[in-house]
Amino acid sequence: MSKSKRLLDLMMTVNRKRKFTVKELAQEFGVSSRTILRDLQELSELGVPLYSEVGPHGGYQVLNERVLPPIAFTEEEAVAIFFASHALRHYKYLPFKAESQSALHKFYHYMPGDVRDRMDEMKHRIDFVIPARQAEFPYLSILLEAAAGQKVLLIDYESSGHRSQRHIQPIGIYASNGLWYCPAYCYERKDIRVFRCDRIYSAGYDPSGLKPHDLRHVHLGNKDEYSGIKQPEEAEQIRICVDLEPEAVQACEGELWAAGLLQTFTDGSGRLEGHVPEKDLRFFAGFILGLGTGATVQEPPGLIGELKKRLAEILNKYK
Repeated sequence: MSKSKRLLDLMMTVNRKRKFTVKELAQEFGVSSRTILRDLQELSELGVPLYSEVGPHGGYQVLNERVLPPIAFTEEEAVAIFFASHALRHYKYLPFKAESQSALHKFYHYMPGDVRDRMDEMKHRIDFVIPARQAEFPYLSILLEAAAGQKVLLIDYESSGHRSQRHIQPIGIYASNGLWYCPAYCYERKDIRVFRCDRIYSAGYDPSGLKPHDLRHVHLGNKDEYSGIKQPEEAEQIRICVDLEPEAVQACEGELWAAGLLQTFTDGSGRLEGHVPEKDLRFFAGFILGLGTGATVQEPPGLIGELKKRLAEILNKYK
């Protein structure tokens, strides 16, 4: 085995093992302990964070901030990864903002000159625009860490103009239209709720010892189907049916909440149909008003009544 290949394999091995002795590595690679010591010295000079301990139980270990081994990308893969990260630049708040910027800088810096030229030419011709928001999202990292680690958080949250303390167990975070959201199990509501992250005024790990639920199998892709903890709310649900013209269908396709309600037909028209919380009728009335004549409510009567009420409020404003 050549020295360069041995160093590369050694880098991947120490990252995987985390803790090891020189003797173990010498036996695994079939070389002398002196050779392994020289190789470890070279890895350390290359930036691999190694720490040595003396004594009968000593050896080497890799510090928590590991350096990952080199990965070979094709030019197309490199360009794709660059633009995947570049697309996030409009977000003022990200869970790993500084780290992502550092990684993007390193990735770009070590590309061959002709590949950098290609990236420079393309990055001014493709963009991923999000609405400009004044909202702040300082707690994205702890929300994401709590979701991954099955931890309970205590948050100070504002909803409908009222601030309260909530115990939540996050499922994940996602961005939509320039805002960040956190689906989480709410211990006060005993149900899964979606929290707007800019309405969280403080967030920290719960000190009371509240036992987390086992939500390892619940994630952003299946949270709407999960019913292991959810309390029945049939009495609060109401059926809606709204016929949609093609332009209204396109407007609904951009709304995350519409995914479970929207039906599309071969002629481009569609329908919003299904059960929704009765307390949300005012929200649906406001959204449907924005669709203008492209939407026709068939049911429920309460939604039609809410539409008439909102229209009367608007007309009254301009008397």
